[in-house]
Amino acid sequence: MSVTEYSYSTAIETARAIASGNVSSRELLEAALTRVDNLDGPINAVVTLDAERALIAADEADQAVARGDQLGPLHGVPITIKDSFQTEGVITTSGSPDLADFVPDRDATPVARYKEAGAVVFGKTNLPIWAGDLQSYNKVYGTTANPYDIECTPGGSSGGSSAALAAGYTPLELGSDIGGSIRTPCHWSGVCGHKPSYGVVSALGQIPGMPGTLSQADIAVAGPMARDVDDLEMALDLLAGPDSWNQLAYSLTLPAPRHKQVKDFRVAVWIDEETAPISDAYRTLLLGAAAAFEGAGAHVDYEARPGFTFEKAVDTYNHLLSAAEAATWTLSEIEEHAASNEEPQGELGIAYASMRHREWLSWHERRMQQRNRWQQFFESFDVVLMPVTLTEAIRHDHSSPFTGRTVQVDEQQRPYTDQLKWVGLTGVSWLPSTVVPIGQINSKPVGVQIAGPFLEDRTTLAAGRFLQEALGGFQKPKGF
Repeated sequence: MSVTEYSYSTAIETARAIASGNVSSRELLEAALTRVDNLDGPINAVVTLDAERALIAADEADQAVARGDQLGPLHGVPITIKDSFQTEGVITTSGSPDLADFVPDRDATPVARYKEAGAVVFGKTNLPIWAGDLQSYNKVYGTTANPYDIECTPGGSSGGSSAALAAGYTPLELGSDIGGSIRTPCHWSGVCGHKPSYGVVSALGQIPGMPGTLSQADIAVAGPMARDVDDLEMALDLLAGPDSWNQLAYSLTLPAPRHKQVKDFRVAVWIDEETAPISDAYRTLLLGAAAAFEGAGAHVDYEARPGFTFEKAVDTYNHLLSAAEAATWTLSEIEEHAASNEEPQGELGIAYASMRHREWLSWHERRMQQRNRWQQFFESFDVVLMPVTLTEAIRHDHSSPFTGRTVQVDEQQRPYTDQLKWVGLTGVSWLPSTVVPIGQINSKPVGVQIAGPFLEDRTTLAAGRFLQEALGGFQKPKGF
C-alpha cells in the first residue's frame, strides 16, 4: 500500500499501520503536508501549519516503534485541530483578529488527551469568529469552502475540521458544539461526528472564553469528528473523563450500548415540524435511514414524542444559548441592546443576552423539566432520528446581520436561524447526538442526527455504526 493510499484510512487503521511498521509516521505526515499544499488552495480548511515541530514529533514516534515501546491508540497519527482549541506553540485565533498572534503555552484539555494518545498535530483548521456561525469564515484567514461544492459552505463552526476530513488531510479532528458546530459540518461535509453528553468531555482551553478562562459554557461541548464511527468511539474514549477540578476523586464509565443487535433497537423518528420544515429530498433520505432500521427488524415509531412541544424546547434553547454566548459581547453592547426595547435581532447570541440571573434560573428549570420528559421518553425508546438542518449545504452568505439571512427550503424562504432548531432541541437538554452520512442531494452529502439518553453515548454511536454500514457511510468528494 503506497503512502498516498492512507489519505482515506481511518485513524485506527493508520495507527495500526504505524505500529506494525508498514508505514512511518514521517511518511504519513509528509504525505499529508503535500496533500494540503496541492489541494487546499480553493478549500482553505487548514489555515496554520506546524510542520517543523510535527516532523520532529513524527520522527520520535517512529523511534518509539523501532524500540518496541508501548504505543498509544493514536501513536504517530498526523491530525489537525479546530482553531478554537488552544494548542501549545501554535497560533490559535478562534477566528478573531484580536488573537491573530496569540500563541498558547499549553494545550486545551482535549488537545492534550489526543497528544497523550500519540497523535501528531500538524495544523489548525478554520472556523467563524469566536466559533459563532453555521459557516466558516473570518477576517484572519478568509472563507472555507465545501470539498463537494466550493460555492457552498462546509458548515460551521467546525467547518475547517469537516472539510479537512472530507478532503483526506486528516483521519481525525476535534470539534466543539453549542449550536450544532460538530453536527452541522459533519452533515454538510459527509463525515461523522459525535456531540457528547454535556460534561463528559472537558473543553478547558477552548476559545471562547478568552485565554485563561476557567469556566465552561452551558450547552457547549467538545467532541470527535472522523470519517468512521469506530474512530468516533475510540476518540471519545480518549477524550471522556473528569476535568482537572474533579479528577482527584471522580472517574467516568460510559455504559455499553443498550443493545447488541439492531433488531432490538426501539427507534423514534421526528422529522416534521411546521416551524422548521426540511426539504423534500432531505426528508426522503431521512425516511430511508428509518427504513434501514425497519428492514433490520428494529421497532420504528414515527409518531412518538417526548412530553413537550418542539416550540417550547426551541424557545428554551434560544434563551439559554444567548445566556451562554453572552460572554462574547461587551457589557456596553449588551446594555445598548437591552435599552433598545427592540425585538431580538442581530448576531447569534445577543437576542436574550441581557436577561437577569433570576430569569436564567427560570429557563434552566424549564430545561430540567424537559430533560425529565426526555428521560421518560427514553424508557420506551433507545434513540430518535432527526434532521440536522433544513437542507443540504447552503451557498456562502456572509451578509450582516446574521439574523437577516434566509435559506431556501424547496419553495419556502426560511430564516437562517431556523437551522439551529433541530440541533437546539437536543443540545439544550445535554443529550448525546451522533451524525453519520445517509446519502447525497445534488451531489452534496447530508447526514442524520441520532440523539439518545443522557450519558448513553455508546447507544447513539451503535445506531450510527449500523446506519454507516447499511447506507454506505462516507463517500469521497470528486477530485480528492
